[in-house]
Amino acid sequence: MRNASVVGAVIVAAGTSSRMSGIDKLWIDLGGKPVIYHSICAFQLLNDIDVIVVVTSATNQEKIRELCRRESLDKVVSVCLGGNTRQQSVLCGLREIPNASLVAIHDGARPLVTPEVIKRGIITAAEKGAAIAAVPAKSTYKVVDSQGKILSTPNRESLWEAQTPQVFNYMDILSAHERAAQQDEVFTDDASLMESMGRDVWVYEGDYRNIKITTFEDVLVARTLIDNRLAKG
Repeated sequence: MRNASVVGAVIVAAGTSSRMSGIDKLWIDLGGKPVIYHSICAFQLLNDIDVIVVVTSATNQEKIRELCRRESLDKVVSVCLGGNTRQQSVLCGLREIPNASLVAIHDGARPLVTPEVIKRGIITAAEKGAAIAAVPAKSTYKVVDSQGKILSTPNRESLWEAQTPQVFNYMDILSAHERAAQQDEVFTDDASLMESMGRDVWVYEGDYRNIKITTFEDVLVARTLIDNRLAKG
């Protein structure tokens, strides 16, 4: 019988760091700890999170298990192998979550997430069923065709930049991923998968500092932000 009080987290860390010139971004140092440590630790510190699954590559599987043992990240119940795509990896992680009602799905390359942001997602998803961290767009965006011609300029007031964690009713998001896998459908994130099923998804307040490390420039920003956080204690 499913325990309605249990909240799980899937941290997706199975990417190839293709834009980092062969450097695995999960192990880049931020304030004396690797990127993946910070991403896991935010969930470890939040009392609302009961269990964590980390999805990773064969190269990093044992290294992350050792990191969790060394750093006492004892909410991590599984470090499992991912698939060929992020969507496949999320499904692998969801299948490892034991007995949860809500699940937060987070990119392992977002080490600056805070327990406060995660908690806001859990509260919103518990009420609405599906919620994603997001921040209002700061820039003007253009819709452009393949030749570079501007087709339209969306109203910035209605544009939000999606982040993670994205938090869902566990059975809803698992069923959505299972169906997408069976029908060979591909989506850009977990929220768009739910939207494709006609489900309402809500945004909750993210954080502009909750950046995703993709390039070396992102590392420089993340290091500055982590150093500022550590300096404040």
